[in-house]
Amino acid sequence: MLGKLYLVATPIGNLEDITFRAINILKNVDLIAAEDTRHTLKLLNYYEINKPLISYHRHNEDIKTDILINKLLEGKNIAVVTDAGTPGISDPGEEIVKEAIKNGIEIVPIPGACALINALISSGLNTKEFAFYGFLPLNKKNRNNTLDRIKREDKTIILYEAPHKLLKTLEDILENIGDIDCVIAKELTKIHENFTRDNISNILTDLRRKENIKGEYIILLDLNSNQLEDDGEIISNKSVNEQYEFYERQGMNKKEIIKQIAKNKNVSKNEIYQMFLNK
Repeated sequence: MLGKLYLVATPIGNLEDITFRAINILKNVDLIAAEDTRHTLKLLNYYEINKPLISYHRHNEDIKTDILINKLLEGKNIAVVTDAGTPGISDPGEEIVKEAIKNGIEIVPIPGACALINALISSGLNTKEFAFYGFLPLNKKNRNNTLDRIKREDKTIILYEAPHKLLKTLEDILENIGDIDCVIAKELTKIHENFTRDNISNILTDLRRKENIKGEYIILLDLNSNQLEDDGEIISNKSVNEQYEFYERQGMNKKEIIKQIAKNKNVSKNEIYQMFLNK
């Protein structure tokens, strides 16, 4: 009989954010494949779980996937966990799932914490449609291509970012997409959990005052104004007058319209205001 592969979500900060089912699975599997065994050991010790651990991270994923698949074929039940959150979401897990499917091994998701979802539901931005891009590419060409794709989106965008790269990423967003509304979620479920809601330039000004930027960050971008009109053309690509008429039909007042057009065009509100002094 083949073993089962369990994808177990673990806490993203607060150790109590784990399900009873997840704890029971971790207690009963034959082996736990962990992104960082030392990190996972803290969680296991907290819940008095004593199970064999094997290291399974981005740098050994190719080799360890084969080892784990062989153990599953031998009938061993294995749980995959990452340092925090749900396996496969910007963390190891995707490759072993693909191989397990090829080998007819049953995959069982054990739901729980996921940083991007918790950031989204607390952001105040549109939750009906969203796109998750994970970490932006480091290669400049690939990074610019990704930012260009994001610019054309018409929904809430979610990114992950490390503290030492946060400023650079926000600067790139400002340069390539514009001074859009943004939410920065920091250290979710931890003591210093914090949400900053403002436009990119104001957030950058505040961050530059800080001597040290620490913590884990999620960036949420409000691109919901890039909605499509009936003819399928993106609103932000239309002329200023066409945009004004469109938003007016949506029931927005003059102040709201000017603010929205300025954001779409990446110019100051005063510049747009001068164009509509007599409206």
